[in-house]
Amino acid sequence: MSDTRDFIAETISSLKQQRDEIALQMHLGKAELKDEWDKLQKRLDQLNDDFEPVKDAVGESAENVVESLKLVAGELKDGFSRVWKSL
Repeated sequence: MSDTRDFIAETISSLKQQRDEIALQMHLGKAELKDEWDKLQKRLDQLNDDFEPVKDAVGESAENVVESLKLVAGELKDGFSRVWKSL
């Protein structure tokens, strides 16, 4: 479970870094991407909020939650990638 917890924490950290880099690029132009950006920002915040209570949890039910968090993280990564490519 520790490896999974570390993976999710590192993924969230990486997503936050991507978010910050994209925010800078958006500030320099590309305002038309704001709607997608706002949706991704809200989803990342929700992912982080969902992860906090389960990051130290153990057991099978926690594994199901972690798998769901991984899925959302993957979707966010794809969304950030789409925004980045549009810049």
